[in-house]
Formats: sequence, C-alpha cells, structure tokens
Amino acid sequence: MTLNYRADHVGSLLRPQEILDARKNPETTSEQLSALEDQHILRVLARQNEVGLRIFTDGEFRRGGFMSGFYDSVEGLDNAADIARAWKPANATARAVSGVGSLHGVVVEKIRRTKRLTKHEADFLKQHSPGDIKTTLPTANQFPAIVYKKGMSEKAYATRSDLLWDIVPIIKAEIEALVNEGVKYIQIDAPRYSYYIDPKWRNYVKEEMGMDPEQALDEAIRADNACLEGVRREGVTLAIHLCRGNHRSHWYAEGGYDPIAEKLFNRLNVDVFLLEYESERAGTFEPLRFVPKDKGVVLGLVSSKVPDLESQDVLVRRIEEASRYVPLENLALSPQCGFASSMEGNLLTEEEQWRKLRLVVETARAVWQEA
Repeated sequence: MTLNYRADHVGSLLRPQEILDARKNPETTSEQLSALEDQHILRVLARQNEVGLRIFTDGEFRRGGFMSGFYDSVEGLDNAADIARAWKPANATARAVSGVGSLHGVVVEKIRRTKRLTKHEADFLKQHSPGDIKTTLPTANQFPAIVYKKGMSEKAYATRSDLLWDIVPIIKAEIEALVNEGVKYIQIDAPRYSYYIDPKWRNYVKEEMGMDPEQALDEAIRADNACLEGVRREGVTLAIHLCRGNHRSHWYAEGGYDPIAEKLFNRLNVDVFLLEYESERAGTFEPLRFVPKDKGVVLGLVSSKVPDLESQDVLVRRIEEASRYVPLENLALSPQCGFASSMEGNLLTEEEQWRKLRLVVETARAVWQEA
C-alpha cells in the first residue's frame, strides 16, 4: 500500500496557557471558552501548515483529555477516581508520579449516548483546515478497565464484557458519521493494548479484572473490528494508535510488541498502525514481520515526552532498519504519541513541539521525497 501521509502526528498538541486558565476559571462561560478554543485552533492549524504537515487536527483543544469526548457524551457514570497507576518519567530529570491524570466516572447505570462525540470538532475543522483532517477517538476497549468498579457497577453490567459491547455501538456510530461527513482520517487511540504487552499489566488483567489475558486480547480485537465494520470508503484512512501511557511526560507500561504482534497486526481491520518506537521500552522492530503487506506502519520515533531534538541521521537509520520487516513504501514517520494526551500536556514548550513536528516533515521528505 502507499500511505497518504508520510509525515504524521498522533493528534493532541500542547494547550496554550490561556485555554488552561479559562478551563480552571469557574467564571468562564461555555461561549467564552468555545471562542477561545476557536482562536487557538486556527492558530495551530496555521502552524501545522507552516511546518509542512498535510494532515491536520485541532490539537484536541476542545477536550480535557483524549477520552473526554466520550465522557461528555454519555450518561450512566458517577464521578470517582480512575484506577491508581504508577506513572514513570521519560527521563532521569523528571519525577515519578502516582495516581491519575484526570478523574473518570464509575459506571452505575446502563450507558446511554446523549450527543455526538466529535461532530462539533470535525465541523469546525472542515470549515477552516488547510487540508485533510484527522479525527481521533478512544477505543471502546479503553473504558471497561477504567469505569467498571466491583461493588458499584454490577447493578448496571454483570461483567466488564457486557459494558464493552454496550460501548461498541457508540464508537461505531461516531466513526460511521465522521466518514459519511467527509473526514479523511479516523484514528482510534488504543493504549489499552499495552496491558497485553507488559507482564505486570497482564497479571492485572488476570488478578484484578478476573479475565484470561489472551481471551481478553481476542475480545478487544473483536470489539475494535466491530467499531470499524462497514465504514471503509475510498480515500479514507482507518488507523489505530498504540502506546504505553502518556501523561505529563510519564508512562506506565513497557515491553515489545512480541506478545500481541501476530494476532493484532493480522486480525485488526485497519489500514495503518501508529506504533510507539521512540525508546527501548518499545522493544525491537522484529515483531513488524507480522504486518500484512496491505497495511501501513507509522513509526513513532520522535519523542513527544522530552524536549531534546532527535538526530535526523538516527531517524533515517531507524527507518531503514524497520524497512527490513515492512517495505519502505508501507512506512511513515510521527511522534510516538500526542503532546498532550491530558490537557496539562507533556513537559516541553510549544516551540520545542513545533521543532519536533518540523523534523518529522523534513525527515519524511529526505526518506520518501514527500511528506
């Protein structure tokens, strides 16, 4: 296959302080916040164009985090904290943190969608973007592990699996609507697959969630495929992004793709895999040998977690190494994750962010003579 965009990015961008302050201010009206978001989205669309990108997002500026569109669009949750998670720093100068990046709900009633998740985002982008737009959505698999709490959720759903299959139609309907409305690139964000990579999280699935990890992986793939069923259109890219956690330059999981590669790459009905590969935590390129010839891989070789700018020579060598397993024409380049999966963002400046995105574009041009 030939990828439509050699220089890609995962979607979220560092929020300007003005938006962060407005969100924290209880006197900010929804109209004031929306106008402020419009202003800054127009600015970052222009910056994406300036650095040479050909696929555009709104930086997820209208969201509190990459999953918040779901939380804002459903009923059935009661406020409570996310599961505790030990976040680890991306470099030696950052401090490890515990806990969560944001609060989620606990499911206490049947999930009901009350409005579209991303229509307001996509409508603005279609009107103002200088090129093709990408819309990001969380995988349906993201939520059963987060919002299902023993002792509280059983009255709504007997099992996490029951909850998952009530969420699938919500994500599927959103994807169908976006494709029908002309969005050219749909990306499912799926960090939950890291649970099947990292031994400690595989044990969590078994001991805390009460599920066999391999059976849970099989069900996760079926759920994502069900969300994508029947939505394929000519000229539309359907993609999935995998990472190992991304909050304030921290991570929570590690390990190569080896335990999931054969199943995931062969069974998931996507066109493109965006894969985290910026550090040794992600393992080697060898699992890419399982990627079918008709699917693309976006190599996340540039870190969105640290300010240090990567060497273009090193990036080119790593792309060449990956091409031993996936044909060069089936590869592209991006940062390993978004710059702000939670609205607080990673620990680098906006200008450092744009330098990294410009490096992605310039490296793509050097390797493929296109971006």
